[in-house]
Amino acid sequence: MKKIGVLTSGGDAPGMNAAVRAVVRKGIFHGLEVAGIFNGYQGLIDGRIESLDLGDVGDIIQRGGTKLHSARCPEFITPEGQQKGIEQMKKHGLEGLVVIGGDGSYRGAMALSKHGFPCVGVPGTIDNDIPGTDFTIGFDTALNTIIEAIDKIRDTATSHERTFIIEVMGRDAGDLALWAGLAGGAETILIPEEKYNIKDMLVRLDKGKARGKKHSIIIVAEGVMSGGELAKLIGAETGIDTRVSVLGHIQRGGTPTGRDRVLASLFGARAVEVLKEGAGGRAIGMKNNQVVDYDMTEAFNSSHKTDLSLFTLSKELSI
Repeated sequence: MKKIGVLTSGGDAPGMNAAVRAVVRKGIFHGLEVAGIFNGYQGLIDGRIESLDLGDVGDIIQRGGTKLHSARCPEFITPEGQQKGIEQMKKHGLEGLVVIGGDGSYRGAMALSKHGFPCVGVPGTIDNDIPGTDFTIGFDTALNTIIEAIDKIRDTATSHERTFIIEVMGRDAGDLALWAGLAGGAETILIPEEKYNIKDMLVRLDKGKARGKKHSIIIVAEGVMSGGELAKLIGAETGIDTRVSVLGHIQRGGTPTGRDRVLASLFGARAVEVLKEGAGGRAIGMKNNQVVDYDMTEAFNSSHKTDLSLFTLSKELSI
């Protein structure tokens, strides 16, 4: 193998740049030519492919977002779209591809691998919802962004003796809400993996008031309901005047933490090694603090498991 490509796809995640840097420099270290594909699979279809040198990925390890940009590409789901991408890979002499993104990005990579173009997936998503790996690139940074917001909002909640609802990302996975809620000392956490009981939540609020507590923080993952909807439910049941903060896309941006930079560097470097070994249809992950590679179909045929022991612990500690 003499030339490989790298692209970022789907939602951006802090640390993607560190992964791109690792792919490029590890590849060059091993004598490979590395090309960057801009704007994800859409860029692959359009032929937005440029060779990258050492200096092209300098000064990006500390930057959020992705130098290669990202875009969703429904066309690549179709056989016609995939064929266009294959033609561009042939045209530019690409013999392998590193895809940094989530499960949707992996599906595109798997399709290319089946067509004879080895692809390796690197998990980049703040939701931490890729099966086969304990952690994904971007999760730790997004988590710390949320914790910082919780700490600041708690100052105001304390000053005004109010109940605040903080809505965080997590359509199908509650890892961000769960970890941030536990780390931020939230009184209540609502995640998609656990059925919520509005009466239980209200009982917890009442217990807090009974012991003199003047404020509360409730964390809700967007996959459960919106913060506004939850505020209406609480208001209708209790008359409590809550305040809602929707963190939105602020969770995606920012300087990646040291952990995400190291994770991205390890994953990107291992992806190049896997391609050099001639393997395709593989995904990189972290298991028991060890970098592993595994069959990419595992990401489709199994589901992400949230550590619900943390949910139990959060309830025990927020009495």
